[in-house]
Amino acid sequence: MSEAICTVCGRNCHLQEGQTGFCQGRGCRNGQVVCLNYGRLTSLAMDPIEKKPLAGFHPGSWILSVGSYGCSFACSFCQNYSISRADEHSVPWRQASPAELVQTARQQAGNLGIAFTYNEPLISWEYVRDTAVLAHQAGLLTVMVSNGCAELPVIEQLAACIDAWNIDYKGDAAFYRELGGREDLVRQSIAYLIPRNHVEVTTLIIPGKNDSDAFIDQEARWLASLDPETHLHLSRYFPRYHCTIPATPPATLYRLREVAGKYLKHVHLGNL
Repeated sequence: MSEAICTVCGRNCHLQEGQTGFCQGRGCRNGQVVCLNYGRLTSLAMDPIEKKPLAGFHPGSWILSVGSYGCSFACSFCQNYSISRADEHSVPWRQASPAELVQTARQQAGNLGIAFTYNEPLISWEYVRDTAVLAHQAGLLTVMVSNGCAELPVIEQLAACIDAWNIDYKGDAAFYRELGGREDLVRQSIAYLIPRNHVEVTTLIIPGKNDSDAFIDQEARWLASLDPETHLHLSRYFPRYHCTIPATPPATLYRLREVAGKYLKHVHLGNL
């Protein structure tokens, strides 16, 4: 039986004909790995740009946010697990072509553009690319809210048609292995994108996982080496999904803001 290997997120799922990958959004059909959730939208809402979060990209504006289903990670603390851990059979969705989504975006009064968010948009990067190209032609801007964990050829294609990114930087290499991701790919994505697009980074601070001064120090120092103007968002964790670790004390975020602020000019606290 023929087998295909998915080369998007670094998991490298080996898929037999008819199988679906871990992410639930890609699968092997006719011997090729294809995007199964192409144009399948589960979520559509107008959001303030600051909710993405983006602090340095058209502040005060609103943007049409869209999501599908599926994710390449298995975060026990996911706040959007109802769609990120869903498949085509377990969540309602409706089909929207790139042209239809752009038309919907153009009809929203005061809309900056389209933000691909809620689940992990990289698993349906072809739909993001096709929609973003049409959005630019219509005078709309494009945003990605992503875990950033993808092989470089995918990131290169999206860099040409995405205006702004917020990328999660979740922790060290061991923490990424726990989540099913790869820190090296996330760092590669951030390093590639910062000179080309507007990039902001978010770290959800989880007690015992990534709340040490040492980790935030190295993260902020590395981001500053790429661009000291990079915006870093430190967000407070609350128990979600399968994770029962107690909520992050606010004092931890205030302390870590001081650590990151030694290197970066823009450090924001969220969820306080």
